[in-house]
Amino acid sequence: MKKVILSGLMLAALSVTGCKNEAKNETEMAVAEQTENAAKGQLADATFGVRGNCEMCKSTIEEAVNKLEGISKADWDVSKKQISVSFDASKTNLEAIHKAIADSGYDTDKLNGSTEAYDNLPGCCQYDHTMEMSLK
Repeated sequence: MKKVILSGLMLAALSVTGCKNEAKNETEMAVAEQTENAAKGQLADATFGVRGNCEMCKSTIEEAVNKLEGISKADWDVSKKQISVSFDASKTNLEAIHKAIADSGYDTDKLNGSTEAYDNLPGCCQYDHTMEMSLK
């Protein structure tokens, strides 16, 4: 009986390790695919957290991203506090996208928003700087 239980635990441990490696491999493959797509001038997709409160925030955030060359889609989800973007990686990159959003006054999961721009946002758009992003 002990052998059966130990065998079951070993299988469970192996499957968990396998899942972690699978997730890592999927991430590595996604990065490689974006790099390959950039070389071909194809679109890359990304989703990341951005703090904000309302539809006015949505408009400002999306407008900041859409001003960048190479953006084909920018959609900020008010309830999830995250943006999904599609872009031509030969014309722009994630760093530029994060910077454009931060320059408009909004925190991303990589950069804090400009204090000056934040102070100039309407009252309804002045979000809590500790709010969670990328909610499920």
